[in-house]
Amino acid sequence: MSRLENKVAIITGAGSGMGREEAILFAKEGAKVVATDINENTINTVVDEIKSNGGEAIAIKHNVASKDEWKNVYKQTIDTFKKLDILINNAGITQPMSMDDLTEEQWDNIMDINLKGTFLGIQLALPHFRDNAGGSVVNISSIAGLTGSSGAGAYTASKGGIRMFTKSLAADYGKENIRVNTVHPGYIVTPMSKDYMESNEYKGWFLSQTPLNKLGQPEEVAEAVLFLASDAASHITGVDLPVDGGVTAI
Repeated sequence: MSRLENKVAIITGAGSGMGREEAILFAKEGAKVVATDINENTINTVVDEIKSNGGEAIAIKHNVASKDEWKNVYKQTIDTFKKLDILINNAGITQPMSMDDLTEEQWDNIMDINLKGTFLGIQLALPHFRDNAGGSVVNISSIAGLTGSSGAGAYTASKGGIRMFTKSLAADYGKENIRVNTVHPGYIVTPMSKDYMESNEYKGWFLSQTPLNKLGQPEEVAEAVLFLASDAASHITGVDLPVDGGVTAI
């Protein structure tokens, strides 16, 4: 039996990178996937790929910082698939910049997408999880949320906030069979980061910080997210799971 047979999963930021691989893997494992992203073209492509491989999925254009758009996501999810089992808060942005240069508007934008978007998604999911006698949330943070990150104070603050928000929610809602966990990717090669991470200038440094001596792939993050979302992790809540090749071990 597939690991997510008959589960319904919302995955934000599903148009590319880690979110894309999560959506494709979840569908392969039997989930009915609601793929959302600010980029309508990319999520349509992902959903077309899922359907061409025999999976079930719908695509919804979605700004996670908008409460009204979250309400629309849940309405379409319930109208189409009748329930909600899993929420993956994957959408996020980064903007490396020193505190000297960071503007108030840039700070607000990072917090709106990364932290407020996670808050809205979970708050509005709670009634649907209760209707379903439980649910599983996986929030995507970063190793920056565990150790800090030079030159990216706003991003680090948002990801650290996600980490502690997760723990609070796990404590509050475990009694309702609602599990909330966090995955912390390390140096992962995505379409957005590929040129930077694999450049001659920086690749050696990334590898020198990683005990496994390799850069991570989005598929490896997706497998960790799948585990925490699935019933295989039924007694796990409030945890931090780094997928970082050992970066945070040293």
